[in-house]
Amino acid sequence: MDTLVDLVIARRLRVPLNAETDAAETVPGWGEVAARQLDAALLSVGFKCSATLLDRLAALPGETVVDLGVQVLASVRRMAGDHVQHNAYFIDFPANVPDTMEFWVGLLVEALLDPVAAARVQPATLNLLSLPGYGRYQHTYADLLAAHAELIPLAADRVTVLEAGESLESEARDLYLSLAGSEVPLAAEDLEALGLLASFCADEPERIPVRENRAVINQVRLAKGLPLLVDTVTDVLRVAGGDVTLATATRFRSFRRSERRALLAALDGLPPAKLGDVPRRREQWKRLGERLHPHEFPQFPRAAQVFEVARGERRAASFDSRVEAALSAGRTADAVELLEQTPGALLRRVDHLLRTGSSASAVVDAAERAAERASGRVLLSLREHLQNRLAASATDRVFLNRYGRAWAAPESRTPLDEDVASRMLALLDAEIARRLPDPGDLVVDPDVLDVALPLSGKAVVPGLGMLPRGSLSKVDGELLRFFVHWRQAARRTDYDLSALMLDPSYDDPTHISWTNYGNDFATYSGDLTEAADGASEFIDIRLADADQAIIIPQVNIYTGESFDQAAEAFFGYMSRNAGQEGRPFEARTVRMKSDLRGSGQVALPLVFLRGDDGTWRVKWLHLYLKGDPFYNQVEGNRLTTSLLVRSIVERDYLRVGYLVELMRAKATANGHATFIGLEAPADLPAGARAYTPGTLHELIPA
Repeated sequence: MDTLVDLVIARRLRVPLNAETDAAETVPGWGEVAARQLDAALLSVGFKCSATLLDRLAALPGETVVDLGVQVLASVRRMAGDHVQHNAYFIDFPANVPDTMEFWVGLLVEALLDPVAAARVQPATLNLLSLPGYGRYQHTYADLLAAHAELIPLAADRVTVLEAGESLESEARDLYLSLAGSEVPLAAEDLEALGLLASFCADEPERIPVRENRAVINQVRLAKGLPLLVDTVTDVLRVAGGDVTLATATRFRSFRRSERRALLAALDGLPPAKLGDVPRRREQWKRLGERLHPHEFPQFPRAAQVFEVARGERRAASFDSRVEAALSAGRTADAVELLEQTPGALLRRVDHLLRTGSSASAVVDAAERAAERASGRVLLSLREHLQNRLAASATDRVFLNRYGRAWAAPESRTPLDEDVASRMLALLDAEIARRLPDPGDLVVDPDVLDVALPLSGKAVVPGLGMLPRGSLSKVDGELLRFFVHWRQAARRTDYDLSALMLDPSYDDPTHISWTNYGNDFATYSGDLTEAADGASEFIDIRLADADQAIIIPQVNIYTGESFDQAAEAFFGYMSRNAGQEGRPFEARTVRMKSDLRGSGQVALPLVFLRGDDGTWRVKWLHLYLKGDPFYNQVEGNRLTTSLLVRSIVERDYLRVGYLVELMRAKATANGHATFIGLEAPADLPAGARAYTPGTLHELIPA
């Protein structure tokens, strides 16, 4: 139950409250006192209770409020990264950080003056990183606190409001239906949450459009002995394996006889036409057949055919192979006719079909018919793709996989005919607008208009203040402070927080890292090379003094465990005003924090951009570079980083503002209200629908 409460608080910023079962107060007024104490404790980490939440807590017994408050406070502290002690290598950071060369010379002199250490210092094989005192804290966290004044609170500090929720059952149900019914693929963390919620909630979603989400729910149904919801053979493979995304090699477990019967029954219920999907994952099907023993279930003859195809005993041409054969033979019209059977596949190939020399009019006509049956996410993705193909600045292509790993290549495709592309954009706009609901009285926070539509959530790790890739948001405050914290699980691990800085043309590079501790506007907190008990690094940037227009924070794995192997790893940034005292880490100034994960060796969470008017904005990247197996440094990936970031910055992402324009054109006085913004206001009328970053995926039409 505690995990479910944490999920609701983290994903919805709502505190589940059951009906007042303990109506009798043990001490009059004690509930109100406890509620006020909780509110004060929350404020210290940048959160507070709404007026409604305070009133409802005050009506509960004080002991109940205290127990709930302990859990709420722990949950929000994890959200902000305040659940660990953030020490800094240099105790006075950002003050009194030495010059880089001065620091290294000081360490070397100190080592030479120590007879024991001097014996280990051999000029021919000198490793500066192995000098005594380097890479490990030289003071305790208590010493750090004693060296810093209390935070000077300002009105500009972040205050995230927690709302009063309904019962845990109700809140969990709403979150479950929202995730299960998502029109976009979910992050790995959300898929895990979906599985937990599916085990807890009895309700069935009306529709589950994303196959990975359906597979998670099917795994729960399999455990409960319920029939599976499948319409392709691959749906069954997702359920049987451990990874519903099918991205990693599957090691099938041993199944109970009832589970084998359920999986084979699901396969048997599919039409023979679906057998064409088997050859794509032939080896996985062979291994699954060894676990399911289909010969023991003669009542499922069509299920046995699946494994015959896998073994090569039965032929079954896949849909994709038939399409490719038609295209290879120059029979584009036949390929288009085939693709019309699967509208999503046709729309994903529109660009290619328009470049094959076939009749553009015929392709657009087929796309118009397919648009009526394709998912809203496919329509929006194609809309974004086409508007970028028409952009004159589109000189590079960016390729992204499900883990956020990215690479760029020069644009080599022939341009699309502008009239044809414009006709496609018009028909897409019309179909998307048709599917959008009437918002009634539509209220929109202007700050949300530049937030990118979440067309995929795979690479976006849930966290505090997170927005989809390509989103733009303003930067408050005069000082930026990046932070990374990690704790190694089994072996020495060294992560390096760095920042690459470029001019408006993505040139004239400079950097801040363990090889360059500072310049005229930025300061590094010092390098830590192991993290058995956790380690934190910071970079402080005075924006008014910055002489570069582009600032790219990054986390490099120098040695040790990858991001998803470490016991804990997260990145974030704070913003403060000049002269605002405080510790290196202050939770109430944290604007964004999320876990680091993925197989890349270099994390690029976001980029800060200075506009022509001098104001700063942040654009969300959620990228990982492959990097090298060891010793990654900001200097070594400068060209790759600048190319990738430029491609993301210059790409025209489809934003919330696009849907808002279409919704406004449909708005009528129907008695309902819709709010879209970064935070829901407290004075929303009863029955109003609110869309905030945690529920933006619900804006994507079906």
